[in-house]
Amino acid sequence: MSNKWPQLDYLGWRETCSALHLYLQVAGKYRLAHAPWLNHSWHATFYVTPLGLASSPIPDGPGIEILFDLREHMVVGTSGNGRTASFALGPSTVATFHADFVRLVSELGGTPTFNDNPNEVPNPVPFTEDHRDRPYDRDAVQRFHDASVAVDRVFNRFRTAFLGKSSPVHLFWGSFDLAVTRFSGRRAPLHPGGVPSLPDDVAQEAYDREVSSAGFWPGGGGLDYPAFYAYAYPAPNGFRGAPVRPEAAFWHEGLSEFVLPYEAVQSAADPDGALTAFLVSTYEAAADLGGWDRDLLECAQGRPRRVRPADAAQPGATAHSADAEVEREDGAFKGRYRLVVDGVEAEMTYSRAGKGLIIIDHTEVPAVLRGRKIGERLVRQAIEDARRDGVAIVPLCPFAKAQIDRHPEWQDVLRRS
Repeated sequence: MSNKWPQLDYLGWRETCSALHLYLQVAGKYRLAHAPWLNHSWHATFYVTPLGLASSPIPDGPGIEILFDLREHMVVGTSGNGRTASFALGPSTVATFHADFVRLVSELGGTPTFNDNPNEVPNPVPFTEDHRDRPYDRDAVQRFHDASVAVDRVFNRFRTAFLGKSSPVHLFWGSFDLAVTRFSGRRAPLHPGGVPSLPDDVAQEAYDREVSSAGFWPGGGGLDYPAFYAYAYPAPNGFRGAPVRPEAAFWHEGLSEFVLPYEAVQSAADPDGALTAFLVSTYEAAADLGGWDRDLLECAQGRPRRVRPADAAQPGATAHSADAEVEREDGAFKGRYRLVVDGVEAEMTYSRAGKGLIIIDHTEVPAVLRGRKIGERLVRQAIEDARRDGVAIVPLCPFAKAQIDRHPEWQDVLRRS
């Protein structure tokens, strides 16, 4: 397995990509038919492995796992009774692949009954009726797998910095995207549905909680190039205009999502860092503008062999956090609050708008200090100072606004219209 990011040319392997997408749908439909429902359709997904894409065990017959081996270009099935069955991936038709897959499941002692219709593709043709010849570009498939391994590595590292509910890093065969999703813990408005070839109740169940989601497409779905995406549901006010990183990221009007071309990551001096910046900045925009409780939900990024300190049982760090004093640097027009813990600085900046009004415009808490109520302490100090000085506060910063919204006892210092 290589840490290198390969070049991907979607237009050059578009037909192979479409074929692989439909083959994964065949296997995904089989898993969907036999696995009990898990929230947000997580029971139906595939996972990146060093060899390809795997289903994990499917509760059918003796227990069956399906692997798309994208190194040796095989579909391999294993079962709990020790059996193995396989067939080659190559130029074919969807109908032929379907027949081969049904035989594989039968050989493993499973029941190959599942829905025959593709999802989330334009002009869907039943698998058994799709006799169009499909190419198979082995080199392009291997490059896609190399890219998926690299993306999976960064997505999983990003996932370690979140204590709240988070999805696994998994591949949805319907939309053919590798995704990771964070949840605020609050209910969301009923999703309107309307996703092509996807039942509305599935979409509504998938989005029944507030989410910040990011993922990777190899191409298609309105894009003629591989790209990363990020969105929030429901999208908070101001989300589309939020500043995100790196510079190549942009808001895509047609998709209503932030998009970062894969090429911008692949060609970067630090590809992992460029993708991480996109994941972090789009999540922070969703969380800040949506009023998520970031102090409760986040933690420092995980490291090998280093246990995450428990919030309530962290003698060294908790004592240091409690002992450190919030400092204020107050100027004629601008100022800031700062708190240094274990040599790491957090800050909250503000501007003066006349003698009796300050505007809190930004809060920055480094990831290593997350989950320790650092941001809350900065806002609390500003509240206490405003009361003492007889000034009002406008919390323009989404984080500060969310903190004040959660503390009704602080709202006496807000500017009244």
